[in-house]
Amino acid sequence: MSASPFAAPSLPVNHVTRTFAPLASTVRDTGLLRRSYWFYSIFGAALVLAFGGVVTGFVLLGDSWLQLLMAGALGIVWTQVAFLAHEASHRTVLNSGPANDALGRLLSTVAVGVSHQWWVSKHNRHHGNPNTMGKDPDIEKDTISFIEEDAVKAKGLVRAITKHQGWLFFPLLTLEGINLHFRSVASLIQGGTRRQKWMELPAIALHFGLYLVPLFLVLPFGMACAFLGVQLAVFGVYMGASFAPNHKGMMIIPDGVRVDFLSKQVLTSRNVSGGWTMSILMGGLNYQIEHHLFPNMARPHLGRAREIVREHCESVGLPYTETTLLGSYAEVVKYLNRVGLAARDPFDCPERVAMGR
Repeated sequence: MSASPFAAPSLPVNHVTRTFAPLASTVRDTGLLRRSYWFYSIFGAALVLAFGGVVTGFVLLGDSWLQLLMAGALGIVWTQVAFLAHEASHRTVLNSGPANDALGRLLSTVAVGVSHQWWVSKHNRHHGNPNTMGKDPDIEKDTISFIEEDAVKAKGLVRAITKHQGWLFFPLLTLEGINLHFRSVASLIQGGTRRQKWMELPAIALHFGLYLVPLFLVLPFGMACAFLGVQLAVFGVYMGASFAPNHKGMMIIPDGVRVDFLSKQVLTSRNVSGGWTMSILMGGLNYQIEHHLFPNMARPHLGRAREIVREHCESVGLPYTETTLLGSYAEVVKYLNRVGLAARDPFDCPERVAMGR
């Protein structure tokens, strides 16, 4: 087979290591680390209006299968709320840390129904060690294998999925909404502190109470189940399709290999082109490189930071990856299929047979 897709390339670390400090100074002096209250005020108001529109449509449509359109719209709105919660968790939205934490917890638990504590813990570990084996929870083995060592160990149904996981990745995202809710609640029950349990479990229960009780009271049982299924599927696909392009298929860092901060964040991340439209669609995650270098930067400033960071990377010879949204999806599918080859028997893998492996 071809060279391992997750082997760390020869890194230009020596002359890059100390260049992040002047880059950070330039970004700070340009004013790109200031808050953007106007943007988040307008964006928050737009989300409230969008949610109100979905509720209004739900009431007016009544007992109609057109309600599935409202289910899809609700999945989109809650994904956008999750994007805002993500930014609050990075203490980007408001001025103080506690205020951002309170906003993030409110949006995550009551509005979306996901544990804020679980998300922040998991996401902070990812930011500290993106695409690092044994340290980044986002590449840990699940139904999908992100590294060849995990693909080899797959058994039973998971092994059958792994063999073709690239093609199955987006269909499997229809279940990601259920997975996010389940894992966040399970993490609180199994490992949350007493304070976290008392704060978040009732809030998540409130979310589902406010959502499911009216849903099953207003709609016939079958239609209500269909509404819930569509909403969860749209939420899962939208979330997964927004986060997947950022790192999947980029450099994997073996456990124990030391890489300087700038190289680690840039070489493991991929930007998605598209400007403001893509920034709204993906919650600012299209500027993944800049987000990882400056995680507390407000979304409106990421585009300008991209120009500075890209120019800096070119000056120090550090590869900077950016592609279209469809191009990023193609890379994700290609990468996952390549990793999935490890789950196949040698006689099922033409490349392995050709190489005598």
